[in-house]
Amino acid sequence: MILVYTGNGKGKTSACTGQALRALGQGLEVRFAQFIKKDVGAGEQRLLRSLLGEGFFPGGEGFFLREETRDIHRRAAERTLEWCRQAMPEGGMLIADEALYALGCGLLTRDELAGLMDLADSRRTHLVLSGRGLPDWVKARADLISEVCEVKHPAAHGAAAVRGIEF
Repeated sequence: MILVYTGNGKGKTSACTGQALRALGQGLEVRFAQFIKKDVGAGEQRLLRSLLGEGFFPGGEGFFLREETRDIHRRAAERTLEWCRQAMPEGGMLIADEALYALGCGLLTRDELAGLMDLADSRRTHLVLSGRGLPDWVKARADLISEVCEVKHPAAHGAAAVRGIEF
């Protein structure tokens, strides 16, 4: 199956982490890659590292905000994509957190993501994709799509990130 967590609200990575826990609880082999986020010791990263060890790969360089950093972010996306290809468990689950964000920024190409989807299908691996900006072609291929909608967020009023909530 291809599962997608998308939308402008907070909670897509949390949903991916929950999906990983559910799959692990059922004995599935799980791999978890982060296309944008780098290893900063966020709460979910600490937990995923302890549960998955080398099966967790925070391969990003942080959010892509400036065009002059495109090459750095593109190389990080390429490394993360290659890790996904190599680490994809046969009959298990691969989570590609923020893959849709990377696609929307042009850090991943349509052909690259479609190839990952094809590989998951051939290996009977459940593929979980997350990020803002769900393109129609991914929507058409997905089996399950959940949209996270922001209704209210304290950052809109200048509040700082809270440990255990945002990181």
